[in-house]
Amino acid sequence: MVRQVVARTVGILPSAPENEQVNGRPSSTHPIVDAETIRQLPAHSTYAVPAGSLITPLAREAALERSIQLTTDNSEIRNPITDHQSPITDNRTIALGADHGGYQLKEQLKGMLARAGFTVMDCGAHSSEAVDYPDYAYAVAQLVANGRAWRGIMIDGAGIGSCMAANKVPGVRAAMCYDQATAVNSREHNDANVLTLGAGLIGPALANQIVTTWLNTDFGGGRHARRVDKIDAIGNRFSRNP
Repeated sequence: MVRQVVARTVGILPSAPENEQVNGRPSSTHPIVDAETIRQLPAHSTYAVPAGSLITPLAREAALERSIQLTTDNSEIRNPITDHQSPITDNRTIALGADHGGYQLKEQLKGMLARAGFTVMDCGAHSSEAVDYPDYAYAVAQLVANGRAWRGIMIDGAGIGSCMAANKVPGVRAAMCYDQATAVNSREHNDANVLTLGAGLIGPALANQIVTTWLNTDFGGGRHARRVDKIDAIGNRFSRNP
């Protein structure tokens, strides 16, 4: 069941015998390297990933935590965020903000995103001195709404208040995520363009996993597009000039 969920998330079907069909469609033969596979390996080792394998975000995180190098054809596997390609090929800009409670996590994520090749627009705060989260959530949301940023990430203590504030900006669909499942759902079903995180609820490792998953999950479209259009229509009824 876990492998089926992972396969659906990354857009393939679980591996099955050749020519077998799953849900009426030809199955994929790509094996999945999951976190359990990595945890069974010795720490500080090198694992040769079988050709064509798909590596889950949790497996990559487990490899990082256990200092296991993932290789294929004698080449190191790249970071999943680095591998991501924005739908707008010339726009890899992330608006990033936080209040005093999220400042340290913001700084960590800023470095990770920059190393992955994203342009980070740091909206503040720039220290752990007490500030008001709506100001920074609004700044992040505005950059996304006016197209200057492709996606936005905002961090406060719980992630809830910033989500409320960001969703007041027309064109923004902010989602507060606390695990990989909510990150996938917010993108696949809701086409969220702003992610809010609660620094007091999650640690740095989980935050990295959530951001990685969120940036790499595509919108599902189809029936979800009709529903997202209705969400946007509600906001448009009450929109005013910012």
